[in-house]
Amino acid sequence: MTPKELELIQFAHMLNNPWVALGFTFLAVWTLVWKGLALWKAAQNQSKVWFVVLLAVNTMGILEIIYFFFLSNKKSQE
Repeated sequence: MTPKELELIQFAHMLNNPWVALGFTFLAVWTLVWKGLALWKAAQNQSKVWFVVLLAVNTMGILEIIYFFFLSNKKSQE
């Protein structure tokens, strides 16, 4: 068995752990919610560049939160 095959088997066993599966599910939902909110705000502000960046880059919600709370408010106030 190659080292790569062994790593894949170990990863599959790790995913069978309910806590790991719950963690992945939480991260997926977390990212989806923040991405949706940030994309919605970028579309409202007609910010095409930010919309594409937020759509293309996956940062587990970090970039989306920064845009939603800090950068999009500047655009709304102008």
